[in-house]
Amino acid sequence: MYMDSDAVGSERISRIVGYKIIKGDFAQVTPNLPQRIAILAEANTAQQATLDLAAKEITSAQQAGTLYGYGSPIYHIMRILRPLAGGGIGGIPTVVYPQAVALAAAAKVLTVTPVGVATGNGTHTLIISGRAGIDGTFYNINILKDDTTADITAKIADAINAVTGCPVLATETDYEATLTSKWKGLTADDISVTVDTDDNDLGITYAVNSTQSGSATPSISAALALFGTNWNTIVVNSYGTVTSILDTLEAFNGIPDPNNPTGRYSGIIMKPFIALTGSVADDPSSVTDSRKDEVTIAICPAPLSAGLPFEAAANETLLFGRQAQDNPHLDTAGRSYPDMPTPISIGSMTDYDNRDAIVKKGCSTVDLVNEKYQVQDFVTTYHPVGETPPQFRYSRNLMIDFNIRFGYYLLELINVVDHAIAADEDTVSAQKIIKPKQWKQIIDKYAESLSKKALTVTPAFMQDSITVVISTTNPDRLETFFRYKRSGFARIASTTAEAGFNFGTT
Repeated sequence: MYMDSDAVGSERISRIVGYKIIKGDFAQVTPNLPQRIAILAEANTAQQATLDLAAKEITSAQQAGTLYGYGSPIYHIMRILRPLAGGGIGGIPTVVYPQAVALAAAAKVLTVTPVGVATGNGTHTLIISGRAGIDGTFYNINILKDDTTADITAKIADAINAVTGCPVLATETDYEATLTSKWKGLTADDISVTVDTDDNDLGITYAVNSTQSGSATPSISAALALFGTNWNTIVVNSYGTVTSILDTLEAFNGIPDPNNPTGRYSGIIMKPFIALTGSVADDPSSVTDSRKDEVTIAICPAPLSAGLPFEAAANETLLFGRQAQDNPHLDTAGRSYPDMPTPISIGSMTDYDNRDAIVKKGCSTVDLVNEKYQVQDFVTTYHPVGETPPQFRYSRNLMIDFNIRFGYYLLELINVVDHAIAADEDTVSAQKIIKPKQWKQIIDKYAESLSKKALTVTPAFMQDSITVVISTTNPDRLETFFRYKRSGFARIASTTAEAGFNFGTT
């Protein structure tokens, strides 16, 4: 027999008062998909012996430095996502999936050789990977008159080692300073060094040479296997456009094929991600053009930057993560990277025609505005031949799809999962039952809420498409179908104005 309250069991007879609280959900709309950022990156060499490869949520750059090494790729990514000044990615979880050093990996090694005797006092500054310093501490070489090569090499080493987050360690001899990356791997090979004399060499010249290239890339397969049931919506791929890494990410994430969705797009998983991948190449579209049918990789370009490619990925992650968390109906277009070294010219992407050609090849684009990289197009590599427009081109559109799936899933959990299925015509007084027509009504309201949030348009289109039926072969199976139209985003504004003259009348 159905009871409105079972705080006291129906079998009880003796006098008693009972009361219990149960969870209710009376929200009229579903929340945005909670963003969760996974960071795939290396730790410093000094941390490798005791490195814990388990996934760990990190809440500050300082914590990242303590666990994985100051100056490591993990540290630099976290420094951008969670800057010392505060703000950044905010309350969005940042989860590190560290990789052990690859077999036979090598560190990047450079030498800086100053020649001459200082003719006066002044300051020269090392520029390491496009930066004169990190978080307010600078690579300044304070030169005094009559300083010798030995004096200056010691000051170079001291200046570098005084910056905790520097990506290199320095040692010195009487004639040169040797700079060695704090981690081993191909990502270290992007480290560069120059010396800024501020147009006053003080009688000193500097020779910078690379004596060893950073090499080898670890496997990320074990880290991806740790994703499990967690929905990591954004992956920071610190390894750039290395083919083996891109292939692994794409194979794991899969594709939303209508007949055979794979990987994280599989119907019984459906927790896909977008892998943000940095590049400092002039035009990275040669990498993306061959990945026409894939939806996983989104290039974060910083063309001709002296910065590290994974810093570009971290910058776009900061923009996209907050946008997707707060306003998933919008895009990062027109927003600027907050912390990325910029060159005087960004090369090919300066020209609109080039950017238009690049984005058509599945590659994101930026422009240089007020000495910052400004996002123009943020896209995945998806651009199949003959599909116009490509359904999964824009990262923003994929995030809309993810949001719709998340909201629908919440409604399923509340109204469908583990409920008894009743026929539409039945009169039922029991709790936890669902009828096809009831579920259809709930989705009807969901269509309206999606439109109000500007994730979709024309809710009637979605409402008219909804079908809910009990399977003809399995009485325990409820089948639902619906269509929706994603909202557009004003990427191009095209106006024609016709102008003429004012003539007198006769």
